[in-house]
Formats: sequence, C-alpha cells, structure tokens
Amino acid sequence: MEKIIRKVKGFTIMELLVVIAIIGILAAVVFVILKPGEQRAKARNVERTTAVNTIVNAVYQYAVDNNGNLPASITDSPTEICQTGGSCSGLVDLSVLTANQKYLVSIPADPTGASANGAGYEISKNANGRVTVSAPDAEGQTINITR
Repeated sequence: MEKIIRKVKGFTIMELLVVIAIIGILAAVVFVILKPGEQRAKARNVERTTAVNTIVNAVYQYAVDNNGNLPASITDSPTEICQTGGSCSGLVDLSVLTANQKYLVSIPADPTGASANGAGYEISKNANGRVTVSAPDAEGQTINITR
C-alpha cells in the first residue's frame, strides 16, 4: 500500500505568536517615540502663540487707526482679557477690537479653556506704551509677546 502524505498549508501557533510579539514591540516603540501627550501640548502652545500674536497685531492696528492711542481698557498690570460677548467686570475689555469685526472677529480663547468670562490671555502696557500679551496657561514654556 502506498502512503499518502498531505501537506497542510498555514502557520503554526509558534509562528503566529512570534509575529504578534514583534508587532507589539514595534507598536510600543512607536508610541514611546511619538509621545502623544507632548505632541498635543506642543500643538496647544502653537495655537496660544498664534492667538497672542493676533491680539498684539489687532491692538497695534487699532492704535495706528486711532492716532497712536491704545484701547483705554489696557492697564499697567497684567490682566486677563474678556471674552467676546462676556461680562468684563475685572477684566480688560477689548470689544473695540471686535466691534464690526474690524480688527478681530472675536477674542481668541485659550485651547485648554478660559475662566468664566475671560479668554485665558493677559494684556498689559508699560510706561512707554509697549504692550505685552501673554498666555499664562502655556504648557512647559513661557509665551508672551511685547511690542
């Protein structure tokens, strides 16, 4: 009698386990390299930097259009900026910048959330009329622009 040998095609359990282990190790390495938390923090800080720059530019465009006069609500000490449409008690009201959407459509808000009526950004001016806008909630760095 003749022997019939059938070949079974497929992977052994050991081969499958090795492949799964390799994929797991590669996924862990990629996850550690990318550090998604840090990437999100960097993205939020980029958004903050853009917002701070936008506010400073709008303030100076307002000053150019108003004979060098800054918005009257800017104080000498850093104070949080009021959100568009919010109650501005104790905050800096920059609604002159958003009136008729001439300089800004709305005051930018901090990406991690602002206070009840505040935008999460602070503004002040010094004795020489230089304006500083800062993002006090910046993650791992200081974000402020003075012009």
